[in-house]
Formats: sequence, C-alpha cells, structure tokens
Amino acid sequence: VKKTKILIDHSKCGVEVSTDPRNCRKCLFVCDPAVILMHPTLENHPDPHNPEKWLIDAIWLSKCNGCKKCVSVCPEQAIQVFPGESLARIKNLV
Repeated sequence: VKKTKILIDHSKCGVEVSTDPRNCRKCLFVCDPAVILMHPTLENHPDPHNPEKWLIDAIWLSKCNGCKKCVSVCPEQAIQVFPGESLARIKNLV
C-alpha cells in the first residue's frame, strides 16, 4: 500500500520567514479530516513556556483524503501532497 506524503516547506511558512503560520492558518481551516497541526517549536528558545516560533506539519497522514485543498489555499505554495492509499479512502471503498 502506497502511503500519502505531505511535505511542508518551512522556509516558506514557519520559523523566521515572511509568513507566520499563526497569522494565516488557511490550511488548517480547509482540511476537513484535520491532518495538519500547528505547533510551537522550542529549538533555541530561552523560555519554553512562551513559544514565539510556530510550525505547520502534517501529522495524521492516514486521514488524508487527497483533496489537496491545503495546497490550493496556501498563499506561499509551501504544501505538496502526494496521495497514496489513505485510511479515509479505503473506508469509502468498503
């Protein structure tokens, strides 16, 4: 079974770039199965209780239905989806 791959280019969306994911979140809003998660990164941060740097990552790949809404809505073109056989699609076939 070929697995779905979702790549997020953090040089376009994330730490120390023009687009802070906290100000955008478009991919989070259009992803119905909630595959994508926004989380703090605590690398080289002096206070882990006050994170300033955030990232978007695809966490639950098996829930991806391959719609690519996240790709089309991203203003930075930071997301690539390579659909495979997800649990969501397999369940729809049964």
